[in-house]
Amino acid sequence: MSVRAPQFRSPLRSSQDRICLGRVGGARGLKGEVRIRAFTARARDIAAYGPLTDASGTRSFAVAVVAETGGGVIARLSGIADRSGAERIKGMDLYVPRAALPELAAGEFYQADLLGLAALDTEGRPLGRVAAIHDFGAGAILEIEGGTLWPASSIAAVDLSAGKLVLEQRDEIVVAASKAGSARR
Repeated sequence: MSVRAPQFRSPLRSSQDRICLGRVGGARGLKGEVRIRAFTARARDIAAYGPLTDASGTRSFAVAVVAETGGGVIARLSGIADRSGAERIKGMDLYVPRAALPELAAGEFYQADLLGLAALDTEGRPLGRVAAIHDFGAGAILEIEGGTLWPASSIAAVDLSAGKLVLEQRDEIVVAASKAGSARR
């Protein structure tokens, strides 16, 4: 079993036909360049799948990568010509049609495919459904409905056709989301 790029590094949203590949972080410079947090395995690959769209699918952008940064890129988006235009799209999620992504080999899946799957422990007991995938820098974390967090390294098996995945508690600590927030204080 292996996970295929794009690897997502933020709260992940997708649909069956479109997958979020990045988020505009803000403007850079005066000529309309933007910082994009790329959710692809290699940041530069955000431009490899063709034009990206906004969440509604009504705005489309050709992407030209200018430079790579830690976790993202500086890019020019078609139709964004100045800093004001770049500032207006700050926070915009950028999507690609799922059909534009590479075919997967048997046993591979995109992290977006995990959203909504039933999560079971190794004994077959239900844990909830995968609500989100986060990555705060130390690796992907699955959020199960109800706020339980599991490291993605705990995935023992994925069965997309059955709509489930199995999580195995290893040496990592499983912490409820409400407790994780209070631990920061």
